[in-house]
Parts: sequence; C-alpha cells; structure tokens
Amino acid sequence: PCRIEIMAESDSSLLNLDDEDLYKRLLLEGFEKEGTAGLEGLQPQEPLGRRVIPKPGFCVKTKAENEQKVFINICTAEEVPEPRDINEEELREILESEDAGKYRVSMSIGEPHTEVDKGGKGCTAYDVIVNPNFYDKMQKQDIFKAFFLVVCLEGLEQKYQMLLSRNYTILKNRRCLGALQEQFLRAKSKPFIHEMERNKSSSLISEVESTETRIPEPEYSIIKEPADGYPEFLVAEFKLPAVRSVRFLTLDIGEDRIVLGARPDLYHLDIFLPYNINQEESGAQFNKKTRTLTLTMPVQPAS
Repeated sequence: PCRIEIMAESDSSLLNLDDEDLYKRLLLEGFEKEGTAGLEGLQPQEPLGRRVIPKPGFCVKTKAENEQKVFINICTAEEVPEPRDINEEELREILESEDAGKYRVSMSIGEPHTEVDKGGKGCTAYDVIVNPNFYDKMQKQDIFKAFFLVVCLEGLEQKYQMLLSRNYTILKNRRCLGALQEQFLRAKSKPFIHEMERNKSSSLISEVESTETRIPEPEYSIIKEPADGYPEFLVAEFKLPAVRSVRFLTLDIGEDRIVLGARPDLYHLDIFLPYNINQEESGAQFNKKTRTLTLTMPVQPAS
C-alpha cells in the first residue's frame, strides 16, 4: 500500500518521520492510574502497587482540537519497567516488519492537572512516566524520542478521548510545567492499548480494545472519468462531518484498495476498487468547510 499525503494544512513534526505509520506498528503496554481510596487496612498477599513521585525530564507543548494549549511532562521513575534494549537499526526493522509485538514500551499516564502558561493563561498538563534508562536512550537517539512521542500522543488521545496536534514543540528551557503529580502504579501492568490483526495481509493496528467493527463507515461515492467506457481516473468523495482537521486523517491506497481512518475512532473504511490504479500519482484534498475528502486516482491502462 501507499501512504497518500492529504493536502489542506501544513503539518510539521520534530523529525522527518511518518508518525501515522509508526503508531500503527506499535504495541504499547501501559499502566493505568487508579484510585487508592479504601486501601488502608487491607493486607493483600501480593502488593497492589505503589505510589511514585516522578522526576522531571522534558516538556512537550501541543494543542487540543479546541486550540487549547496542552503540555505533556515526560518524567521518569525506576518503578516503570525498562523496555528491551535495542539499537536504532533494530527499531527500524521492527517498524518495517509486521511483528510490532517484538518491542514494547511501558509508560504511566497520569490525570490532567490545570496549570498556567508563561502568558498567564490557563492550560492543561499531563504527566507521562517512563523508565529512566529508556529516557536516556531517547535523549541520545532522536528516532527513539520520535517513536515514543507518537505513542505518547496516541495513548493520551485513547485514554482521554481527545484529539492532539502532531505539530508539537519540545521546550528548551523547561523540564516540566506545574508540580508533577504523584501516581499509583499497579503491581502488574494492565495493557490499555491492545494490538490486533485485522487479517493476514493487513498491518497491525493499535486499538484501546477490539472495537474496529463498531467504528462507523463514512458516506462516500466513487465515479469514473470518463463516465462511459474504460476510465482514465476514479474520483472518490468521502463525507466526514465529524472531522475538523486533516491531521486526524490517515489514508492508504493499494493497487486496488482504499483504507481510510479518522482518529480517535471517528471513521474507518476499507474497500476494494474495480480497477487497478496508479498509487504514486494519486492525490487527496480535504475541504475544511464542507468536511469532504476528495481522492483522485489515475487508472492503470487495461491489459
């Protein structure tokens, strides 16, 4: 399949990496923060978990869908398990393979806390904790940092049902925003993003749970040009009223297949085409006013 760039807004990331392709290939094993009310007096045979106060690392600034500023404090704590130690080449091989389960990163995502930015305006901050050894690896190798931030943003979106911009900034002179919050880590991790395989030929997709069949399909139409005889082009139009920005869309096309997604779990469509198309010369454009995606696909000559 071929990833098609959707033209509408200019999105730029810290690194020149395909964020959407990365997060689709990740298996994230995380810790959910749980309330501890009523635990006093209990004496379980095995510990339920422990409270940890994270140490500051670096701070990431981005925006939510409503343009409100969001800050993510990337923190460390020894209590979070360290992922398997791999090098950059191994990571790239894993991302390019169909077995993303070879590599897992544990993190603890805390509750949101209200803070004030340097301009005196209110904002929201989240504390995300990782193992300090993995943190050091991120600081030394940009691909691991980009890898982690993609997973981190996706994890926050899935846990709190929101949309975050991938156009983020790592603050140079601030290690965290606000006071880092104490978190309660489970003694045994409970995955909150599970990975599933739709079929043998598809790539692995990260999901909160196996609910893909319940994600609605968008309304769409496909016409051929010219209308009579063998077409030179196929033009597909997708109605996406719940999508406000192109940055939350993913579009992959194969020789005779279209896979369209809008996160988090807004739409999902996987269809086959009656003609083989030229993937490299296909193009897409999203109209923010009508919230319509138009895909133009040259048809390969009849054999």
